[in-house]
Amino acid sequence: MSQLLARITVNPEQCGGRPCIRGMRIRVIDVLDLLGAGLSPAQILEELPDLELDDVKASIEYAKHQLNHAVVAA
Repeated sequence: MSQLLARITVNPEQCGGRPCIRGMRIRVIDVLDLLGAGLSPAQILEELPDLELDDVKASIEYAKHQLNHAVVAA
């Protein structure tokens, strides 16, 4: 999993500091939006030919990692 997450980069000087794929200007949210719109990973790779299948997997892992925390009610 850590190898996949290493594909996600955050640079305050790029895309407003939003998580991107391998230092490119393709944001994790762009990949997630395409998945949410119903595109398959293969279709995403056609739409964004600079990506690799592991980049799509990394985007999903990153989102999963970001959401996997306990919420404590007050």
